[in-house]
Amino acid sequence: MIYHDKPPTLEDNRVDQPETYPSLRPPAAREINNRPVRRKAPASPPPCALLAKARNFKTANQLRALGLYPYFRTISSAQDTEVIIEGKKVLMLGSNSYLGLTNHPQIKAAAQAAVEKYGTGCAGSRFLNGTLDIHLELEAALAKLVNKEAVLLYSTGFQVNLGVISALVGKGEYVLGDKSDHASIVEGCLLSQGKFLRFAHKDMAALESRLRKIEPEAGKLIVVDGVFSMEGDIIPLPDLCRIAGEYGAAVMVDDAHAIGVLGKHGAGTASHFGLTDQVHLIMGTFSKSLASLGGFIGADAETIDFLKHHSRPLIFSASMSPANAAAVLAALRIMAEEPERSAQLWRNTRRMKQGLRDLGFDLGDSETPILPVYCRDLMVAFKVCKRLQEEGLFVNPVVSPAVAPGQELIRISLMATHTDAQVDFALDKLGKVGKELGLI
Repeated sequence: MIYHDKPPTLEDNRVDQPETYPSLRPPAAREINNRPVRRKAPASPPPCALLAKARNFKTANQLRALGLYPYFRTISSAQDTEVIIEGKKVLMLGSNSYLGLTNHPQIKAAAQAAVEKYGTGCAGSRFLNGTLDIHLELEAALAKLVNKEAVLLYSTGFQVNLGVISALVGKGEYVLGDKSDHASIVEGCLLSQGKFLRFAHKDMAALESRLRKIEPEAGKLIVVDGVFSMEGDIIPLPDLCRIAGEYGAAVMVDDAHAIGVLGKHGAGTASHFGLTDQVHLIMGTFSKSLASLGGFIGADAETIDFLKHHSRPLIFSASMSPANAAAVLAALRIMAEEPERSAQLWRNTRRMKQGLRDLGFDLGDSETPILPVYCRDLMVAFKVCKRLQEEGLFVNPVVSPAVAPGQELIRISLMATHTDAQVDFALDKLGKVGKELGLI
């Protein structure tokens, strides 16, 4: 027996292999089963068709090149009657803070206290671990405001409309909406499994014509804005409720721009007309009069319980932050204790509206603190916006798809905290720019 100082390696045991030589054929002509096969050169990957629309989107850059791009302007101060943009003080006429509460010390203190008690977030949905006692307190306060049995909070106003409409309207049912309804209503209708029918703006004859063609036994929901966010006019709720009752349709009113503005104690459109018992669902947001973020739906207790277990945007979204909820509670208290805020908002509205009409501006059919100054031309709207900012006014240009082409406008919105001097300053600048660009 022969002993080795080290165990044999794989190399030591390997049988000698004959020397090999590279093939003389080019790589593209290797053989498979003794038959030459030519490989195709690798093809370049196809272009991503999905993103072609993004690559071809040029409108924003064209407006930037002209110095007319009006969106995503950076504000470096609180949302108040005056804001700071690019280091300059500008009069804010484009905010939805109708009661002027976004910078109120009591509301800021309430939000800070909520962070100290609850932390910065809930880390879950209302359905699971995200329901706090402050949420229930806020729901009770809102139910009292809008005079409904129960209220359910959502993280944003957009989610309210998505979640409520899509949960309630099923296959074989119908949802009907005004053609000027907010985009969130439209998206909620499209998300539902029912058939979406639209009627001309505030045209009750058109609504009734739609309802007349629907089978009587089918479920029907009519969804409208109480105050239309661009035009500033109010839905003719008495006629709508009468028609809905005749055809067995449920009524839902989006009061995003009516809470704090219309109705007893700022309760909204249904309260304004005395029709709360005929409006089945009242929706509202917190990002306008109530100085926060989020939204709610008010209805009878059974409907709210149904939504708690069927509304996917509620169930699968993180719940409203404690600070936001506390801010709304504080805003509701101030709104109840200081009714003079609403009165001042309407005084400011009348002063601005009369001044604009005296100057010769077309304000359409506005009935609220939303005052549309119609330009009816895309580029004119952008030019007016730019010139007004140069003159010290912040306004919002509204173009398609927010309004129909040819209905472009400058949206002016008043706050309770605007002063007479600020309103008069704005009228002076609007008159100057309106004459310069041929609007008056």
